[in-house]
Amino acid sequence: MKHGFSRYFRALGSLPALLGVPLLFYGCQSGAFTEDEGAIHPMNRSQELAASGPGTNYAIDDPFTAARTAWWRQDRFGMFIHFGAYSHYEGEYTSPSGSVCKNAEWIKRECNIPMSEYEQFAKTFNPSGFDANAIASLAADAGQRYIVITSKHHEGYAMWPTKVNTWNLRDHSAFDKTRDILAELKRASDARGVKLGFYYSIWDWHDPDFPNASTFPKYKERMYAQLKELITNYHPAILWFDGEWDTTNPYNPWKAEDGEQLEAYLRDLDPNLIINNRVGKRRVADGDTGTPEQEIPNEPVLGQLWESCMTINGSWGYARHDQNWKSVTDLTRKLTTIASRSGNYLLNVGPDALGRVPAEAATRLRGMGSWLRANGQSNAVYQAESPGVVDEPSWGVVSRRGNKLYASVYNWPASGGSLTLHARTSFNVTGARVLGSSQTVNATRSGDTVTIRPNGGRVGDPTVIEVGIATAAPTPAGSGTGLSAQFWPNANFSGEPTVRRTDARVNYNWKFTGSPASQIPAETFSSRWTGSIEPRYSEAYTFIAMSDDTVRLWIDGQLVIDNTSPHGPQIDRGTVTLQAGHHHTIRLEQTERGGEASMKLLWMSPNTPQEIVPVTQLYPSP
Repeated sequence: MKHGFSRYFRALGSLPALLGVPLLFYGCQSGAFTEDEGAIHPMNRSQELAASGPGTNYAIDDPFTAARTAWWRQDRFGMFIHFGAYSHYEGEYTSPSGSVCKNAEWIKRECNIPMSEYEQFAKTFNPSGFDANAIASLAADAGQRYIVITSKHHEGYAMWPTKVNTWNLRDHSAFDKTRDILAELKRASDARGVKLGFYYSIWDWHDPDFPNASTFPKYKERMYAQLKELITNYHPAILWFDGEWDTTNPYNPWKAEDGEQLEAYLRDLDPNLIINNRVGKRRVADGDTGTPEQEIPNEPVLGQLWESCMTINGSWGYARHDQNWKSVTDLTRKLTTIASRSGNYLLNVGPDALGRVPAEAATRLRGMGSWLRANGQSNAVYQAESPGVVDEPSWGVVSRRGNKLYASVYNWPASGGSLTLHARTSFNVTGARVLGSSQTVNATRSGDTVTIRPNGGRVGDPTVIEVGIATAAPTPAGSGTGLSAQFWPNANFSGEPTVRRTDARVNYNWKFTGSPASQIPAETFSSRWTGSIEPRYSEAYTFIAMSDDTVRLWIDGQLVIDNTSPHGPQIDRGTVTLQAGHHHTIRLEQTERGGEASMKLLWMSPNTPQEIVPVTQLYPSP
C-alpha cells in the first residue's frame, strides 16, 4: 500500500522543485533565513515514485470497515489537550495601558498582543509541572483510549524540539532544554495502552511567509518538514489538523488542492494514519473523519466517520477565569449520545502555565471513568454504534453491540411506568436487565412498539438497560466480483466508452488530479456502473452517494438518487426495500465537469452498518 499510494505525486519531482525554493529554516528571534545542508526535504524521494494524474484514486480503503481504522471506531472516547505558549497567559492579558483582555488559545490575536511582546513573554514559559505519566494515567482512568495533543496551534509555536525553526518549546522558553514533552507523552501513553495523536494547525500567525501567496510555498515546505518530524520521531496514530478555513488577520491561502497534496504525502509516510477532514477544507471528501465542534449531530453522519470535539468547561486552552465546568452527568450523557450515533467523543483539557491539568477537569474525567467501569456500562460506548433496528427515543439514546441493545436512560420513568421504542425492522426481544441492579425488567414487542418496564430505581446517570434481541439471520455472503464499469472522456456518455472493466467496489476519490483510468483525463469524464446487487437482509436499505459533480442511481429501474446539478463533494441518499438473497439490478452514473471528482457508493440498513457496498454483494452485467 505504501508504495502503491505514492502515485499521488503529479510529476512533482521534489517538493523544492514544486515550490521553487530551497528548504529554509526560520528563527523567530532574528527573522533571518538560512539554508541547512542537513535540512529535511520531505518529498525528494518522490523522484523515484510514479507520478499521479489520470488513473489515480486517492481512496485507499473504506474507513467504515478497514482494519486501519478499527481501533478508532471501537474506542469511541479520547482526550484532547490544548497546550501551547498561550497557556502561559492563563487566559488573561494586561496591556501596557492597564486594560485587561480575557481569552485562551486565541489570546494573541483576540487581545491584539504585538508579536514582539508575545515572543518576549514566551521566553519565560516554563511548564515544569508537565507530567506525562499523570496525564496518560488520567486518560486511562477516564476510560479515554487515545490522546490528541496540540503539537502546534495557530500561534505557530511548536511543542517539540523541531529542527525547522527556533519558535518552539526547547529553543524559545525557560523550559528544561533536555526535555521533550511529546516524547514523554508518547512513552507514557504506550505504557498504558493509550494511543497518541497530534493536533497541527495549518493556519500560522507567526511565520511571515504564511499569508503571502508568493511566499506561501516556503511555509508549506517547512510545514511538510515538521510533519515528517512528527511522524518519524513519534509515530502518532492520528494527525488532527485545524486552521484550514478561509480567513484574514492573517490571510489564509490554504486551498483544497493543498489538502489533496498534503493528505497523500502523509499517507505515503504512514499508511495507517487516521487523518481528520480539516487536512483539506473540512468536507466529506477530505481525510477519514468529520469534525463537528462543540455540537453533536442529530443522527449518524453519512459518508464519513466522525468525532465531536468539545470542551470540559467553556475554553480550549487554560483560562483561570473560566469556571463553567460541565457536570459528570452532562459529559457522560454526551458520550453515550455520541456513541449511539456511531461517533467518537474527543473531550478537551487545557493544562495551566506549569503544564498541570486543572483539578476540576481531572475530577470530572475520573467520574466518567467510574461510570464506564461500573456494571458493564461501557458496553454502551466501546465497540457500540447506532442501533439501526430502533429509532432514537425521547427519553435517552440507544446503542448496539451485536445482538444487544444498550438503552442509556436520561429520563427514568415514574414507578410503574415504562419506556417505549419504535422498531424499524423485524426482530424479537429475548430479555432485558438494568445493569448494576437485580430488579426485574419486562420487555415485550407488539407490532412496531417495544415496551420496557423496569421494576425499580435508576442505577447511575445515565442508567443503562441491556435489551437482548434476535434478528433474522443474514443470507450467506455473496460471491460477487463487482460491477461492470464504463468510462468516457466526456461528460455526456457520448460515443463508445474508452474503458470497460469490472470494478470491485465503487469507492473513488479522484480529487483534482486523478481519474478512473490512465486513458481518461482528470477533467471532464463520465462513469457508469451496471450489474446487480444482493442484500443479506430483507429490509429497507439507504443508499448513500458521495459524489462530485453529478450522480444518478437506479435500483430495479427505480430512480433512487437523482442529482444532476453540478456540485462539489457532497452526500445524496435514497431508500428502497430489498429482498435478501435476491439480485436487484443496479445502474449508477457519475459525471465530472471540472475541478474535483469523486464517486463512492455506500449502503446501510437496520442490520447493516454503513459501509462501502462490498464486492461480495455486487455482480457485473451479463
